[in-house]
Amino acid sequence: MNSILTTQSTIAGSLWPQHTANRWLRAVVLAVLGTALLWLSAKVKVDIGPVPVTLQTLVILGLGAAYGWRLGAATLMLYLAEGAAGLPVFAGTPEKGIGLAYMAGPTGGYLLGFVLAAAVIGYFAERGFDRNPFKMFAAMLLATAVIYLPGLAWLATLIGGEKAIQFGLMPFIWGDLIKAAMAAAIFPALWQFLKKN
Repeated sequence: MNSILTTQSTIAGSLWPQHTANRWLRAVVLAVLGTALLWLSAKVKVDIGPVPVTLQTLVILGLGAAYGWRLGAATLMLYLAEGAAGLPVFAGTPEKGIGLAYMAGPTGGYLLGFVLAAAVIGYFAERGFDRNPFKMFAAMLLATAVIYLPGLAWLATLIGGEKAIQFGLMPFIWGDLIKAAMAAAIFPALWQFLKKN
C-alpha cells in the first residue's frame, strides 16, 4: 500500500533532476526529444495483416514511465499538437492525410488514448512500479487498455463494434503483450544500472 501512495523519482528525474535551475528548459527539451522519438517510432512498421504494427505504443508507454505522469502527458499533447498543425508525425502520414482531418479519422480515439496512457503509466512509475518486473508488466497492460478504450469506442462509431474489435484490437494483442514484457524487463534493469553508477 505504501508504494502506491509514495511518489518516487522517475528515470528522467534521476538522470536530469527536476529541481535544476532551468526547470522549464528541462521540460521543453525532454518533451521535444520525446516527440521526435514518437515520430520515428510511428514510422517503423511491421505489416502483419490489415493494420500495420508500429513501435509507437512501446515508446508512448516508455516515455510516460521515464518522464512521470505530468511530463509524459504533456509530451503526448505536444505530439498531438504537432500532428494537428500538419506535421507528418503519425503512422501513415502523409500518405493517409495530415492534420486535423487525419486525427478525426479511424485512429482519432487511439490518439486521445496515447495521452491518457502516458499519464497512467507515469503515475505508476512515480510510485515505483517500474522497479519491479511484475508490477511494471501489470501497469503496462493497464495503460495499454487505456489506449484501447477511446480508440475502439471512436472506431466503433465509424465502422461498427464488431469490425472495430476485428481490426482495431485483435491484430495487436500479441504485439502489446510482447511490448509490455519488454518494458517489464527494461525498466527494472535500467534502475539496477543507475544504482550501480
